[in-house]
Amino acid sequence: MANSSRDKDNVAQIVRALEDKDTSAALEDPLENYMVLNMGPQHPATHGVLRLLVKLDGETVVECIPELGYLHRGYEKIAEASTYMEFIPHTDRLDYISPIANNVAYALAVEKIAGVEAPPRAQYIRVIGAELARVSSHLMAIGAMAMDVGAMTVFLWAFREREKLYDIFDLLTGVRFTTSYTRIGGVAQDLTDETKQAIGKFIDEFPHHHAEIIKMLNKNRIFLDRVVGVGAIDAETAIGLGFSGANLRGCGIEHDIRTFSPYLVYDQLSFDVITEKDGDCFARYMVRMREMLESVKIVRQALERIPQGPIKADLPKKVLPQKERVYEKMEELIHDFVIVNDGVNPDVGDVYVTTEGSKGELGFYIISDGSGHPWRMKIRSPSFCNLQALPYLVKGQMISDVVAIIGSIDPIMGEADK
Repeated sequence: MANSSRDKDNVAQIVRALEDKDTSAALEDPLENYMVLNMGPQHPATHGVLRLLVKLDGETVVECIPELGYLHRGYEKIAEASTYMEFIPHTDRLDYISPIANNVAYALAVEKIAGVEAPPRAQYIRVIGAELARVSSHLMAIGAMAMDVGAMTVFLWAFREREKLYDIFDLLTGVRFTTSYTRIGGVAQDLTDETKQAIGKFIDEFPHHHAEIIKMLNKNRIFLDRVVGVGAIDAETAIGLGFSGANLRGCGIEHDIRTFSPYLVYDQLSFDVITEKDGDCFARYMVRMREMLESVKIVRQALERIPQGPIKADLPKKVLPQKERVYEKMEELIHDFVIVNDGVNPDVGDVYVTTEGSKGELGFYIISDGSGHPWRMKIRSPSFCNLQALPYLVKGQMISDVVAIIGSIDPIMGEADK
């Protein structure tokens, strides 16, 4: 009886304390009303080492703060201690899902400041490599996004097609993944007939497998419930937050650097700029799905029109000679030695070159002091800029929607943490 009486007294004291307490301060204190949750940096659906500090009201996201920088690689600083040639392999590790596209963007920037132009055949080969890389990147984005919301089969189908592309990259570059294929003034090796046949076979078969993914997802009630109307953003806000690439075109903005500011031979090829108007996860997914078919169209035209000729510019003091010539001629050996050790020496000045990368606008800003390495380099990586929109996209959504929204943005943390 004594214990029972004591328990009743305790309950009465707690009730009186709650009645007397001024709750207005508690309503303003986020710790009293919200739960703060860490997502990442080891979460499987953050697509890399991305940490999200999420404030929740029940299961609704009130606020989100993305935290980047867990890779600590410092590529922009590494460039200052590397010759222009030495830095090419580092560009593979930016958006490591489409290394050839990174190589091409960097090489174009160096070529512009050094006064070098790749020959026509090399430009066509670069376009073919960059567009196949775009297909590979979009397959990764769609497969991972589908898996994030439960569609495991699509992930396996996407990776089946990506394996075919890696076999093609192996034929083209000699390497499956981090290719380091582009050279200042051209490409490392020519497009062989075997590679050309493999690419032709892939682009002939791909539309059928592309249609399989469309049939699997576009009428799937679970997938549609998870992505339609989720993470929507309007065009004006998207521009203000730095969206680019498929994410921006998913808001109805017809902006593609391949047509807006053409480079290589894109102005000689026919393709459509894909847009969707709703700006949600489904719109971003559909832009990537439709863009893959446009990339196939570009590759087909490039294969048909590619001219014969050299794959490197004939500028011995700025462009590495082919290895067979190095082994045969003393002059070529000297040029190779000087370029490898001292680097290309462009004029003093600065340049910014931007390309339509797989994730969006990929740009390199180089300041030259006339030496064989950049005095400063700034990389405009699309994943870093696209992630600025994440707090806006997830606000007001459910916690389960966060993984779908991240997948729809398609960030690669290798280039976000540069």
